[in-house]
Amino acid sequence: MNPEQEALIVQVFDSYLKEHHHRDIMELIEDTNGESHRPVVVNAMTLFEDSMEVGDFFMAYPSDVLSVFDGVLHRKAVAFSQEASPSSSGGDGTKGNRLKFTPHVRITGLPVCPELTRDTIPRSRDVGRFLSVTGTVIRTSVTKVLEYEREFMCTKCHHVFTVQTDFDQFCTFARLACPKPDGCNSIKFSCLSGGSDPAACRDYQEIKLQEQVQRLSVGSIPRSVVVVLEDDLVDSCKSGDDVTVYGVVLQRWKPLCDGGVCEVELVLRANSMEVNNQQTAAALVMKDVHKEFQEFWSNYRHDPIAGRNQILLSLCPQVFGMYLIKLAVALVLAGGVQRIDSSGTKTRGECHLLLVGDPGTGKSQFLKYAAKITPRSVLTAGIGSTSAGLTVAAVKDGGDWHLEAGALVLSDGGLCCIDEFNSIKEHDRISIHEAMEQQSISVAKAGMVCKLNTRTTILAATNPKGQYDPREPLSVNVALASPLLSRFDLVLVLMDTKNPAWDRIVSSFILEDRGQCIESSSLWTMEKMKAYFSVVKHLKPRLCEEANSILTRYYQIQRQSHARHAARTTIRMLESLSRLAEAHAKLMFRETVTIEDAVMAVSVMECSMQGGALLGNVNALLTSFPADPVQQYQTQCQVLLEGLDLPLLLETEMRRLAR
Repeated sequence: MNPEQEALIVQVFDSYLKEHHHRDIMELIEDTNGESHRPVVVNAMTLFEDSMEVGDFFMAYPSDVLSVFDGVLHRKAVAFSQEASPSSSGGDGTKGNRLKFTPHVRITGLPVCPELTRDTIPRSRDVGRFLSVTGTVIRTSVTKVLEYEREFMCTKCHHVFTVQTDFDQFCTFARLACPKPDGCNSIKFSCLSGGSDPAACRDYQEIKLQEQVQRLSVGSIPRSVVVVLEDDLVDSCKSGDDVTVYGVVLQRWKPLCDGGVCEVELVLRANSMEVNNQQTAAALVMKDVHKEFQEFWSNYRHDPIAGRNQILLSLCPQVFGMYLIKLAVALVLAGGVQRIDSSGTKTRGECHLLLVGDPGTGKSQFLKYAAKITPRSVLTAGIGSTSAGLTVAAVKDGGDWHLEAGALVLSDGGLCCIDEFNSIKEHDRISIHEAMEQQSISVAKAGMVCKLNTRTTILAATNPKGQYDPREPLSVNVALASPLLSRFDLVLVLMDTKNPAWDRIVSSFILEDRGQCIESSSLWTMEKMKAYFSVVKHLKPRLCEEANSILTRYYQIQRQSHARHAARTTIRMLESLSRLAEAHAKLMFRETVTIEDAVMAVSVMECSMQGGALLGNVNALLTSFPADPVQQYQTQCQVLLEGLDLPLLLETEMRRLAR
């Protein structure tokens, strides 16, 4: 850039800061939190609207313009602090002309167009451009201290000069000749800071950003790029986060040597970063969609069970019937409410579901559908999955060890679907015990000791060991250990029994609908289902006393049952019941857990218990949608509450249904 262009940029950005960011800069000056690097976030759209010329220069020379922006911001901050110092106690923000911190301009909000915003990794044609790239962080390196500036003195003419590191050559100090104007040209120097600590240092970290799998075209393998974070951006994200990085695409290579191959790699030098974890689909759901759901439930206010069944019909519509399985999957996707007691101990709110079934019973279809309608999801198969692939792996890269996130860490705050669960090796399966109950993974690998969050819902599918034998306990049929089985809230068995009537109905459903669009006007679209589950996940229903008494009574009966399964009837079962009741209240778009929610939670759990104390053996595969939902619920409620010996609650509920 020539001096005239630079002067124009300085003038425009100076007035822009004064108009839009005066308060932000003053807050930074008055803030005494001791941080040495502080950001001022600048919206690119607003800046470019003020001056299109500056926008053109920014796109053409992003690195130069950003350094000019930082210089202007620093001078502006010094000026503002000097103005404020008479009124503050002795000029708290300054010391002479120096600030106690270094301000940085962080650019966000680029116009959404293919030239500037990308979901894919940049290529070599993008070198030198300022881009916004969205992806998933799969690896973070340890934070390092980088010396970026050094003072040298020429041994011949004693001229003192400053040299900046060369980013293109992995931040090394390039060999130069003496820059004195009279043409000394000596190449022998002595470092002035050689014996003491480095004078000019900054925090430095590298992360690896991978393309989001759900945005890739068919048959593509996700690519990744190294992102360089400096100063206040360091440690702003962790493995598994979905982020949008704004930065300049640059090339870098190792210093050349004779006979060696020059390998050039692309890196993204980050200017700013946004972590998108909190901005799930719920934040994107418009108010009119929320209103649409409220209208839907107001239409079904006299018959809410029918409204719920309408949603369940839209869940995985390619599978016929399986009412109970669809209800269980919907409850798991809605999830319970996390509780934290006074001592800080957390009780998880996420539900886990294990589907055990004979081949061809549609288990994988439910896993695929659930992964599609959950914003943050990972779908993996047990065959070939190791403990490092499921949890976290320690990878050596360039002499340093890094942690690389596995499936459970990547699905933090979302859903992890594991197919062929029994194919995971025994010692690898043990590694997910902590992830399922404590919602975290403790790592002690290659000298790195840390804890990573895995607040994920696990939806697993497995085949029985040979033909499922109802006379044998579940742990024998699936060859899974009791500690792992007790961590699943629900374990549903799909037995492919020979039922001629059911076979005829299912075969006609499959053959009649082949080649036709199975979506009817009454079914919800996948986008609507995705929006609904994103909305209900944020509800926090509270348990009422009547619901509490039903859940507690059922737990006591199960504990005293002679045919009880020891791995399933632990204290975890009571926690599972409360989570399922809360999930049903969420599914019904309610803020309070009612008797109805508790009864449905008990009935689903009863079907999960294999020979339950109240309903007996139920084959989940053959459960079809009821023609009269209210009548079916009434019968169910009567059987369960009589079995639990709660006549007063039964009378209350029957009176409510009669109204």
